[in-house]
Amino acid sequence: QVQPVESGGGLVHAGGSLRLSCTASGPTFHNHVMRWYRQAPGKQRELVASISTGGMTNYADSVKGRFTISRDNAKKMVYLQLVSLRPDDTAVYYCNAFGPLTGREYWGQGTQVTVSS
Repeated sequence: QVQPVESGGGLVHAGGSLRLSCTASGPTFHNHVMRWYRQAPGKQRELVASISTGGMTNYADSVKGRFTISRDNAKKMVYLQLVSLRPDDTAVYYCNAFGPLTGREYWGQGTQVTVSS
């Protein structure tokens, strides 16, 4: 089992940067695909970025070139670096751990990112 806990959200101006962190306790962190989702008010939750157990990354088209996902298996951490932020990036960002061997997934409580224009 993996329990994600996010941190690092906040209020920034358009064009600014943030780094979100997710600590995921549990002995099997390295076996989990780690993902960042976001949900804006009135919208469905969407996948922003993912990183495989081997370090392969994927991004939503809307964030390519601006967001970078990374992981540190030794520290059981996953990060999302956000640059060139725009007001439409405003959302609650959720860390998700997916175990491909078990099919189970675990969610954090979310961290708010607000980008002012």
